[in-house]
Amino acid sequence: MIESFWNKLPKPFFALAPMADVTDAAFRRIIAKYGKPDVMWTEFVACDGLQSIGREHLMKDLSYTEDERPIVAQVFGAKPENFKETAKLIRELGFDGIDINMGCPERNIQKQGAGASLINTPELAREIILATMEGAGDMPVSVKTRIGYNKNEIETWLPVILSTNPAAITLHARTKKEMSDVPADWSQVKRLVEMRNEMKSKTLIIGNGDVKNIAEGKLRAEETGCDGIMIGRGIFGNPWLFADRKDDPSFEEKCTVLLEHSYLFEEIFGKTKNFAIMKKHFKAYIGGFPGAKDIRVELMETECAEDVKKILNKII
Repeated sequence: MIESFWNKLPKPFFALAPMADVTDAAFRRIIAKYGKPDVMWTEFVACDGLQSIGREHLMKDLSYTEDERPIVAQVFGAKPENFKETAKLIRELGFDGIDINMGCPERNIQKQGAGASLINTPELAREIILATMEGAGDMPVSVKTRIGYNKNEIETWLPVILSTNPAAITLHARTKKEMSDVPADWSQVKRLVEMRNEMKSKTLIIGNGDVKNIAEGKLRAEETGCDGIMIGRGIFGNPWLFADRKDDPSFEEKCTVLLEHSYLFEEIFGKTKNFAIMKKHFKAYIGGFPGAKDIRVELMETECAEDVKKILNKII
């Protein structure tokens, strides 16, 4: 059996969180160029969609470059057989790993019995993990989840996942009900590490929630004993995050990378996604200086990368 990439990572390692319409193929290429983490995740993709006639439309979400390795494809759903077949596809596409989303709180995902809803159906969750492993062969399977649904259920929920021996578990240290409205409870990450050790499991534990930079991540890893740290919202407008720069990127740098990002988005998704998706990045890139709001108002009117270029050229 091929040794998993997970066993070759530094401790603590840093991972990019999967975020819908944020960590798409375009943004991941930018991040890989300016500040690559130890592991990258795709946005989550629907297993049901990948096993339907709509597969081709979703394949763009699974495009990646060699510069992004090791890269993990994240998927969601509620049907074990679709996870099994999707794992085969992910393996054929050459991904380094596959991750099962068992933590997404979005209403549409909940209605499908997927994401965080699987916390309420532990037997189904277990069946899904095992089916994914069957389809994945020697490709490692990991899980991303939360500490509970409406309340903290770590003592009953996490042993179910640990019992399947996944390569890694990413724990978002909040319940589904809490969303991101309360501070992440990192004592729960520490507890999961203890549970892992008590079960003599080799599963790696990744902590997630509110970490803004590398220094804070290292501190959290030291406090909890977790193997890795996943950072999400901190990456907005800051593709240099994982490079751990000692200086702040200049306004000119941010504008240059924003423009590069805009063209990449258009190149990859021009025929499949609306350019409006790019606009959620504008505020993150353009902020923190006098007149930033006026520039963002102009940028929000853009319909393509050329429009962005015209506005930024006037400023720089």
